[in-house]
Amino acid sequence: MTLRVWAPHARSLVLRSGDADTPMTGPDADGWWSGPALAPGNDYAFIVDGAGPFPDPRSAWQPHGVHGASRVFDASTFAWSDAGWAGRDARGAVTYELHVGAFTPEGTLDSAAERLPELAATGIEMVSLMPIAPMPGERGWGYDGVSLYAVHEPYGGPAALQRFVDAAHGAGVGVTLDVVYNHLGPDGNYLAKFGPYFTDAHHTPWGWAVNLDQPGSAEVRRYFIENALRWFRHFHVDALRLDAVHELHDDSPRHFLAELADAVAGLSRTLGRPLSLVAESDRNDPATVTPASGGGLGLTAQWADDVHHALHTYLTGERHGYYVDFGSVEVLDHAYRHVFVHDGGYSTFRGKNWGAPVPDDIDRQRFVVFAANHDQIGNRALGDRPAATLTPAAQATSLAFVLLSPFTPLLFMGEEYGETRPFQFFTDHVEPLGSAVTRGRLAEFSTHGWEDLYGGSIEVPDPQAASTFDASRVDPSAAGTPQDELRAWFAALIAARPRVLAPGAWERHPVSVMESAQRVVTLAGPVTVHANLSSEPVAFEGKLLEAFGDVAEREGTLHLAPQSVALTIS
Repeated sequence: MTLRVWAPHARSLVLRSGDADTPMTGPDADGWWSGPALAPGNDYAFIVDGAGPFPDPRSAWQPHGVHGASRVFDASTFAWSDAGWAGRDARGAVTYELHVGAFTPEGTLDSAAERLPELAATGIEMVSLMPIAPMPGERGWGYDGVSLYAVHEPYGGPAALQRFVDAAHGAGVGVTLDVVYNHLGPDGNYLAKFGPYFTDAHHTPWGWAVNLDQPGSAEVRRYFIENALRWFRHFHVDALRLDAVHELHDDSPRHFLAELADAVAGLSRTLGRPLSLVAESDRNDPATVTPASGGGLGLTAQWADDVHHALHTYLTGERHGYYVDFGSVEVLDHAYRHVFVHDGGYSTFRGKNWGAPVPDDIDRQRFVVFAANHDQIGNRALGDRPAATLTPAAQATSLAFVLLSPFTPLLFMGEEYGETRPFQFFTDHVEPLGSAVTRGRLAEFSTHGWEDLYGGSIEVPDPQAASTFDASRVDPSAAGTPQDELRAWFAALIAARPRVLAPGAWERHPVSVMESAQRVVTLAGPVTVHANLSSEPVAFEGKLLEAFGDVAEREGTLHLAPQSVALTIS
């Protein structure tokens, strides 16, 4: 590999490999330095103006951790077996979000790959990996990653990611990779040593923003766009989930996301398979998924938090924090028919008008919905899942409202069988940063009314404690009631999905949500979901398809017992 490094303001740049220091040549007119070729497996680093050594900004392999030397990795040598893989569009795919470290006892990509056939057999069509960029220590969520071209070594490094994707495609499962382009973590981030990767012209919750519109931004944009294309081209991933795109501040004439979308679309045409960009955005702006020809950013899909909030608050009764405007069946109905609850009206939590309406002609599969994800669980004070407190019937309702909606469904690992183990926030920083993270976490949750929610005093888990991470591992071996019943119900919902995916199905059977009595809720559509979460039996019309709990048919009328859910078709 011939080494090239962008360092436009450096006066000297030296390559250190083994015991040898070799001056780099440059910079050229664009700020790039050139050096010798190194063979795969060689370790190297750079000394910038006498400081360092620092890892390569585009390091593909960090076997010694975020502060150590880079290692040459040739991604082109992997023997792929997925030549027949036609790709998987993120839209409409049953997606399964997982954390590599907490998904198996071993916590590696190779051990996660062993479970892919099992997931495929249940009906999972796309696996979404939480960020896998190198992070400090052994464990973390991944949103404080650095060396964005590399793969966290405890997960197995870059070769393990290639093996995972190849195994996924062999099982018929697509792969989404969660990438974080809005900031880098505070520990091991050496990009600013090389060039103007960050700017104080904009600010984010994590400090300085990535430089997308100030001097030097052309190469910074190129750094992130080439990173995205690399995952598609050399690691065969099918989609990227873009974290918190509302924190990608860009006042240039053409937004970075639109440029990225065009580049990915071009590569998709070249490779002959669909490549998707899925945004997490707090803006509630349909322009995110509106094609560039219509004045939008042109991304494939975006997460729809408002649908989660409407469903979660209806099922749990919670109203704290940003849930304050949610909870009623009317709000739930609005979310299912219009996607955004805050679509231009007043948001109490934000204290201002927020969002914009979603036009009726935007495909609802461009919106990813969920009853749980890493944020909505892990950013609770105790990291508790809804399954820890919801009745089995409410969990069954939740699954049905996600999988039989007009949207693209996403489940969080273990949700398909009612996993009750928490998913807590965990880190592995060195001191003094580790103690600062612990203090910050405790302070954050001391003021949000969590004790009222949990009904008494609570002890917020220490993110630095290994026990916090260990408590967050899923246990798919759980069996018995209600896990076995929920597994069977999940299978029934997957079997019913072709009815909601049929062409024109939602035009013939428009979506709506209504209550016939308190805690008796119906999701109308190609498959109608009747949920009786009350303590009294209810009757309704329809042709029974499947049931969770007790349902009986008498004289052409279906009678649904308390705490039961039924699917009907017309």
